[in-house]
Amino acid sequence: MAPTRAEPFSDSSTLIDFVINQGNGVKGLSEMGLKALPRQYIQPLEERMCMINIKAQESIPIIDMSNPDDPEVAKSICKAASKWGFFQIINHDVPIEVLENVKDATYKFFGLPAEVKNNYSKEHSLSNNVRFGTSFTPQAEKALEWKDYLSLFYVSEEEASALWPLACREQVLDYMRKSEVVIKQLLKMLMKGLNVNVIDETKESLLMGSMRTNLNYYPKCPNPELTVGVGRHSDVSTLTILLQDEIGGLFVRENNGDNWIHVPPIKGSLVINVGDALQIMSNGKYKSVEHRVVANGYNNRISIPIFVNPRPSDMIGPLPELIKDGEKPIYKQVLYSDYVKHFFHKGHDGKKTIEFAEL
Repeated sequence: MAPTRAEPFSDSSTLIDFVINQGNGVKGLSEMGLKALPRQYIQPLEERMCMINIKAQESIPIIDMSNPDDPEVAKSICKAASKWGFFQIINHDVPIEVLENVKDATYKFFGLPAEVKNNYSKEHSLSNNVRFGTSFTPQAEKALEWKDYLSLFYVSEEEASALWPLACREQVLDYMRKSEVVIKQLLKMLMKGLNVNVIDETKESLLMGSMRTNLNYYPKCPNPELTVGVGRHSDVSTLTILLQDEIGGLFVRENNGDNWIHVPPIKGSLVINVGDALQIMSNGKYKSVEHRVVANGYNNRISIPIFVNPRPSDMIGPLPELIKDGEKPIYKQVLYSDYVKHFFHKGHDGKKTIEFAEL
């Protein structure tokens, strides 16, 4: 029996059953027309947006990629990765129709009936590489986050064809394929900025040996000021390539400060951020920065990040080229799958994950 609007969830087990076990997600909660946010989503005061300083006049860099061979472009990208950890790129090589198609496919997937989406949940999915879920790590979180997602870890075209949902399969694959050119351009520039001038097969595999694409859905929320779409965290990737819609809601922490900066949606742009793996490999030269997503009381929002990662079996640490001349490493060598496991075994907690690799 569906919970009623007047008394939606008197206990947590009813909520967990409706949201997680039945596959309704927070989209199901949103569509009930709840007048008040269920208490399980109410964040501690210090995690709410009302408690943070927003620097309205600041913006992360916006970089024009129309001439990627221009040394000034590479200089701007390395500077942005060092100072901000985040930047937007415009006039890149991913066609606008590819971006629009994957956004449409995201709405199409989340528009499927709950029982269909639930086929891809942790309990029912045929593979760990395809996962429909909600919040971040519900079993480890003090308060839940107002987000549903579909996570697609790319192994091969064959596996994607067999296991990824038909509603979004081709569009996500196309988005990943077309983004690869841009990913390689960015990594080449960022490596040159570290005086790593050759990216051989081994190095390329270390930087981008695996990829995961998430389709994120943030439905309209009652009392959005009491909760979050995504809590404070940094990504565990090498790089993250983010496509966001026109709604907005992504905030980035100003490096070494307490101010937060909104990342305004720009049609056709991609938001790029440095992940923990690249911070570790660059020995701290490039910064993986905290970010968060606010909940919205008026609009549904989607975003589609591609997480560009080392392979799970890779050891990551400061690149040998950086420490061969006596530069002191500030991170140890860690198995990438251990690092990722550590990230997913707890709730979002800002930049604490990186401590796992510190010397």
